[in-house]
Amino acid sequence: MTSRQARTWAAVTLIAVLLLVLGVALARRGERAPEQARPAAGASATVTGPPVIVPGRPGEPAALRAGQEVRDPAPPRYSSLDVWFVQMMIPHHQQALEMAALAPQRAADPRVRAVADRIRAAQGPEIGLLRGWLSERGLPAEVPGHDHGSMRGMQTPEAMRRLAAARGADFDRLFVTMMTDHHQGAVVMATDLLKVGADQTMQEFANSVATEQAVEIARMRELLAS
Repeated sequence: MTSRQARTWAAVTLIAVLLLVLGVALARRGERAPEQARPAAGASATVTGPPVIVPGRPGEPAALRAGQEVRDPAPPRYSSLDVWFVQMMIPHHQQALEMAALAPQRAADPRVRAVADRIRAAQGPEIGLLRGWLSERGLPAEVPGHDHGSMRGMQTPEAMRRLAAARGADFDRLFVTMMTDHHQGAVVMATDLLKVGADQTMQEFANSVATEQAVEIARMRELLAS
């Protein structure tokens, strides 16, 4: 073999070796590609999750949505003033129910008995609503050591004893006077919460109390005037 042929053969051999090395490198790169496509440990990834059935509005069908599109609602927002209002309104309503319970056997005027019936029908369920609101939030219904007699509109034990002892027209006059004062206290409490409260449910409840008891006060004043 001449020197020229030897050089040619060496060149061909070198090219073949280079092509072999390149082919191996490309093959190894292809094997690693799936691993490189996967996110590294700890890297964030979009997790769609299973589809979720979302109920439609009344009369509309349900819809199927991706899991990440359905988020948990924000926790209810309330303040210490909302809690205090609820805890105070429960005993306030309870005293109104005690007064109303005396009317069927003592009132002479059927309009007074009608007022008492409306109070029992409205404020009994409202106490249940207030207790449920506290229970859902893991809050106590009682405030140990608090003097409920200091609340606006609350009647003294002596006044309650006089009401229980009265009959006929005397009961009617005393009941209307005491309940009017009691309602006025509730209206003030509710109006105060409307200015500073944060919970939407309690805002609606306070507005209802302020409106409905103001109407009841007007009715009872007409009874006193007649």
